[in-house]
Amino acid sequence: MGGKQGFRAQYFTARNALEAGNYDVARRSYSRLIADAGPLAERLELEYAHSELRAGNFPEAARIAASLAARQSGAARGAALAVQGTAQHELGLAQLAEGKTEAGKASLVAAQAALGTVIEGHPELDPLGSMAGRHASIAARLARL
Repeated sequence: MGGKQGFRAQYFTARNALEAGNYDVARRSYSRLIADAGPLAERLELEYAHSELRAGNFPEAARIAASLAARQSGAARGAALAVQGTAQHELGLAQLAEGKTEAGKASLVAAQAALGTVIEGHPELDPLGSMAGRHASIAARLARL
């Protein structure tokens, strides 16, 4: 299986693994696909960042998503910032739980900025208000630090 059909099969392997919670398979599959994805590379990078987020690899998810957001505009940038902000929020909470107050605070501030940009510029990406709720939770946590 080569060419378009091979790529398609590999993509569905990655996507199905992500949706099924098999994050190691998803991460490996996405990382292999990105180099050959052509115009789909940035979309696959976002899915790759999402797989890192879901796997609990928050620093890597934030790094990938931030890099992607820096190269994007419009709703694509908003989607990358949503993953970045979510990863930074989770990273900040983990850092605070480990007693790393300054690092945790810095991660929460970065998360608040990323999510605030999404909420303000692309409210259509938060139709149920979950990002707004996360943003408010971050603000409340920062106020207590």
